[in-house]
Amino acid sequence: MAKVAEEKVAVSNIARWFAEIWGTFVLVIGLIGAALFASGFNAETNGVGLLGVAFAVGLAVLAAAYSVGGISGAHLNPAITIGMAVANRFSWKDVPGYLVSQVIGALLATTVLFAIASDGPDGFLVNAQAAGFASNGYDAGSPEGFGLLAVIITEVVFTAILVWVVLGTTDKASLASFAPLAIGLTLTVIHIVTIPVSNTSVNPARSLATAVYGGALPMSQLWVFIVAPLAGGIIAGLTYGKMFGRKAA
Repeated sequence: MAKVAEEKVAVSNIARWFAEIWGTFVLVIGLIGAALFASGFNAETNGVGLLGVAFAVGLAVLAAAYSVGGISGAHLNPAITIGMAVANRFSWKDVPGYLVSQVIGALLATTVLFAIASDGPDGFLVNAQAAGFASNGYDAGSPEGFGLLAVIITEVVFTAILVWVVLGTTDKASLASFAPLAIGLTLTVIHIVTIPVSNTSVNPARSLATAVYGGALPMSQLWVFIVAPLAGGIIAGLTYGKMFGRKAA
């Protein structure tokens, strides 16, 4: 998600792919694990609530970015990878390997969470899947019943904000060591605002990884959470340099 060191070190593609798998795994297992096991949306559970889930994703991003940012840049998100490529800050030839790695990492995370939930209290897994397994959605799939247009606007705009922050904090003119902190806090704010609307995607890999365990409704609505975040990333990539007078790094 951000480079944490200015000095470039030669790293193999395999190492970068494993870094993206690991980083995305940490991001998704932290976010979705908090949503499934600790959020406490059940009134009988003393959970962390919406704020706790939002801070969980911010902290997970910090851990992932500081651990593998120097290897892969810690994109952890197809929208960020595409946005950076559009902005000429990342090579297009490296995009496919990153996207595949991010999806693998996200799926590994939700598979681990599914395995944990399958040995939970009676009815836990059934209820978690009936609720969508922390998937994203609109209308009946939205936590507060927001419609398709509201969800598309939310996902495009807030993904663009995220990618603008990534581009800005990883710019040569910025202090790269603080990039993970700024990005983690941005994701925290984004989740606080948008969880009620769409359950917050801004990351197609995260959306795919939960939808496969969430049932028919999340799968039928998944296209929105692939198209809208990618559109937001592309918008940010196209506009960042023009808005701030920056050239490709």
